[in-house]
Order: sequence, then structure tokens, then C-alpha cells
Amino acid sequence: MSLPKGLAEEVACNLVMVARLIDEEPEQAYAYSRIALRLASRVAAVREAAGFAAYATQKYSEALAEFRAARRMTGSVELWPVMADCERGLGRPERALSMAGEPEVQKLDKAGQVEMRLVVAGARRDMGQLDAAIVTLQSPELASNSVQPWTARLRYAYADALLAATREDEAREWFAKALEADKDGTTDASDRLAELDGVDFVDAMVEDDDEVDGDAEAPRAVAEDLPADPDFDDEGEEEDEFEGDDTDIVRAATETADAAPAVAEPAKADSAVAEPAQDEAVIVAPATDADADDKHDDKDKGSDKDA
Repeated sequence: MSLPKGLAEEVACNLVMVARLIDEEPEQAYAYSRIALRLASRVAAVREAAGFAAYATQKYSEALAEFRAARRMTGSVELWPVMADCERGLGRPERALSMAGEPEVQKLDKAGQVEMRLVVAGARRDMGQLDAAIVTLQSPELASNSVQPWTARLRYAYADALLAATREDEAREWFAKALEADKDGTTDASDRLAELDGVDFVDAMVEDDDEVDGDAEAPRAVAEDLPADPDFDDEGEEEDEFEGDDTDIVRAATETADAAPAVAEPAKADSAVAEPAQDEAVIVAPATDADADDKHDDKDKGSDKDA
């Protein structure tokens, strides 16, 4: 609301693209966020979107700066867990643990507190404290049978920590529970569970694609065996015009001249049919020299008579 209408719409369009692309194409989402940031750097929503786009591309220092700016503008603490995770990404797990003890954590809602717990467990693992990470994740939210938006990720993190501690049986149990709660496929719990069970998946579509490609090549092979059509180029399009410099035009004219006898050959075959006409021409041929002399003598006799 603080922006002019036209500018506000342009910024909003860029933010929409960030939201659409951040999961599948984070680099493009980051590019859109930079455009929005250049247009409206004093808007908290823009700084927050820029922070998440940088976070998705592992630009943790830049993401942390944007999150801090958004927090100063809004006074909200909801970005506190992701800010702590940026500290982990920068190789400062101790700083993440320190943030977990700040008063801001108490102001977080249930989802934010679960996120903070996940960050703290990750920091413990970064420091090689696997048992502490497991204990950190053991919470009422983990033991609850109700499925919440964070349930699958919390169970998955707990199973992964157990597996890192070589507690495979327990890890398998919790991967199964994570899969049960993961309705949207936000984790790869199914793959991890199959790996523990020794199950290998084969992508049948790969073989089908190969068969389809093989069938598709057959008509192409037949087409290659056909003689080339001089009236068509390699693309199968008729060549109506010559393009290029004078050399191309001369070459084209030469090829046309070379091709001309092949077109004119049927006329030779027709000459056999035309031979009778040549025989008839003998009948109407001009008189011979002897006939001319006779006519000359007759003319001379006529002159004597006249004399």
C-alpha cells in the first residue's frame, strides 16, 4: 500500500514468481527476488521474499541480512528459526544454539517452536553431539498421534538422528511413522525406509523410453534409404529461391544445367516416332541438279522459238 499502483503491481508480479519457482527452480526465484528488491527495498515483504530466495540457493549470509532487515521493519519474531539456521549454514552452530536461548523463542507459535527445535538438533549434530540431538527432538509434539504440518519433518529428523547413531531398528520405525504422516511427499522417508529394507527400485519407464526411441528410429532409417529429392533441401522444404552470394547462384545454375539432360532424355525416345515424318519430307524435297538443267534447256528452246 505504500507504493504507487503501477509499481506495486510490478513488485507483486515478481513476488508471485518467487513463490512459484522457489521449490523447483530456486535460481530463477532468486533472480526475480532481486528485481523486486531493486524496485522496493523498503517493503518488509520484499525483504522477506529476498531472504527466502537467497536461503533456497544457500546464500546464507545474504539471506540472514534480508531476514534481519525484515524483522526490523515488522518487529515479528517468526523468522527467528530460519535466521538461526542461516547461522548453521555459515558454519556457526554455536550461534544457533545461543539464539535458541533468547527470549524471542518464547514468543514463537507452536510451529515456530518446532522449527526452532529442528534447528537446534541440527546444530547439535553439526557439533558431533548425536545423543544431544536425539534428546532435543524428543518432545510432546514427537510423541503426539495427531498429524500437524510439522509432524512428518519432525519424525523424519528424529529417525535420521537415530540412524546416524547406528540405532537402525528404531530409525526404521520412525521413518515409517514419518512416511505415514507425510501426505504431501515433503520428505524422502519412503526411499530411506526402502534403503533400510534392502529394496532396490527400478525405473521401468527408462526401458519403455528406450523401446519407444528404438521404434521411432525405424522410420527415420527407411527415410534415409530413399533417394534425395533435388527439389528439396535437407529439412524437407522446397527450395524456391537461391540465397547467398554470386557463387551460390552460379553453383545453383550449374546444377540446373547438369540436371537438364536428364530431363531432356525422353525427347530422344520420341525421335523414333518422328522418323516417318523425315521419310515423308523426301517426297517434297527440292529438285535435283539434273532437273534444273532440263528446265534450263526447255527455257532455251522456248527462246529460240520466240526468235
